[in-house]
Amino acid sequence: MHVFRGFQHPGIAPACALTIGNFDGVHRGHQAMLALLTSEARHRGLPACVLSFEPHPRDFFAARLGKPELAPARIATLRDKLSELERCGVDQVVVLRFDERLAALSAQDFIQRVLVQGLGARYVLVGDDFRFGAKRQGDYATLDAAGQRQGFDVARMMSYEVHGLRVSSSAVREALAAGDMEAAARLLGRPYAISGHVVHGQKLGRQLAESTPGAADGFRTLNLRFAHDKPAAHGIFAVRTHGLGEAPMDGVASLGVRPTVEDAGRVLLEVHCLDWPAGLAAQLGPREAYGKLVRVELLHKLRDEARFDGLDALTAAIREDVAQARAYFATHASVRRQTTRDRI
Repeated sequence: MHVFRGFQHPGIAPACALTIGNFDGVHRGHQAMLALLTSEARHRGLPACVLSFEPHPRDFFAARLGKPELAPARIATLRDKLSELERCGVDQVVVLRFDERLAALSAQDFIQRVLVQGLGARYVLVGDDFRFGAKRQGDYATLDAAGQRQGFDVARMMSYEVHGLRVSSSAVREALAAGDMEAAARLLGRPYAISGHVVHGQKLGRQLAESTPGAADGFRTLNLRFAHDKPAAHGIFAVRTHGLGEAPMDGVASLGVRPTVEDAGRVLLEVHCLDWPAGLAAQLGPREAYGKLVRVELLHKLRDEARFDGLDALTAAIREDVAQARAYFATHASVRRQTTRDRI
């Protein structure tokens, strides 16, 4: 899959079958739309293309109004979104920077400059609630009329439902905010996961190990940054980590801003693997994991983040989190193990 920042690149296909959207989470509704897009693209002999935006348009407008609370929580990082789009068979993704210039484009200018001249769209697939252009003036009827005049086909896909529930990014965000990881997985069609390269943290786990009798290496963590400052999920989770060896590793993780030890607002996913296999530990310990690309599935929420009165109280809470995570995996032995798709 080819990824382009903007459409003024020589490698972009001169014509395409296109869909447009933010695709945050790439949930089952998105997957159904992408399946239709790729089918139409193959039938027409065109590459399947997704046009997406960074930042999210609602992020942009919230910042412009000075009301960050209006920005949506982010389900997925750009890396994870692109990975899922590729898995769905997309050939090309064009990421446009959503800024004042793009926000000011009229619906007709967006069609002419972006879809026709920029991307050479021959087929355009949108959702039933699709709106575009300055002040959201354009809709499906606007796009369809333009297609008839300018020679590209336009199709609309109605809402996708699971057990009577409309599948949407908003529904996924609600499930994640409520800590209902099972509901989120049903909407996504897979466990909710975050991927990234392991980075250096503050080495707090080592401090706890050195200051706590019997802690040993027990609280050392793999740290992944979540680029957006407003993740849809937050708290302490039982997790499964892929990418460190042939088999996934069960663990417990914190996703948030670590209020007890750091209140700078930086979002970090800290993963403590419960048991390092002997063979893997010999060749790859926690210190040697830096730079590794891993994917962490958040399977079950244990509790919310909390501020503790000192490291002793934090240590006791971590011990309880570890015990609860072990209990979860002991009673959920059928939790899906690694498949070919799970490999990074």
